[in-house]
Amino acid sequence: MCSTEPWITLQLTFDKAMQISTDLVLERYVAMQGDDRAGFILINTGAQFPGYIKILCVSPGFRGKGVGRKLMQFAEDRIFRDFPNMFLCVSSFNTGAQRFYKSLGFHVVGELTDYLVEGHSEILLRKTIGPRSTFKPAGTAGTAGTTGTAGTAGTAGTAKN
Repeated sequence: MCSTEPWITLQLTFDKAMQISTDLVLERYVAMQGDDRAGFILINTGAQFPGYIKILCVSPGFRGKGVGRKLMQFAEDRIFRDFPNMFLCVSSFNTGAQRFYKSLGFHVVGELTDYLVEGHSEILLRKTIGPRSTFKPAGTAGTAGTTGTAGTAGTAGTAKN
C-alpha cells in the first residue's frame, strides 16, 4: 500500500498505516480473492464523526477489477444501517478517485487546504439518505473496533464480526 499512489504523495509510511489501522474506534473489513487480500476499508462508527471512511485501499494487482466498488457498497450498507451519512476525504491530486466517488453518489461539501501535505487539499465528500434528526437506525449499531471480511473480490460478501 505505502509504495503506491496516493500513499506516496501523502507520505504514509508503513508504521503510520499500522497506527491508523489499529485505531479502536474503527471497524476494519478486508476483501479477499482466494487467499489474497485484494483490499480493505476502515470505517469510523464511533461517537465522533460516525460514518466516516478513514481509508479505502485496493491492492495494486486488484485495481480496476471492481474491488473498490464492492468495498464501498459494503461500507454503504454497513453505515446506512446505523447512520444517515457517509463521509470521506479524497486528495485534490487524486482525480481518478474523485471521479470514482462521484460516480457512487458522493458530493463535495468542503475542502481542507494543506491538510495532510503542503500544496494539496483534502476534499470532504458526503453521501446521505437524510438528516440525522429524522433518521431511524435499521439495526443495532456495530461495535467499534470490529474486524471482518467484506467478502471476496468476485462477490459481495457479508462481514464477520
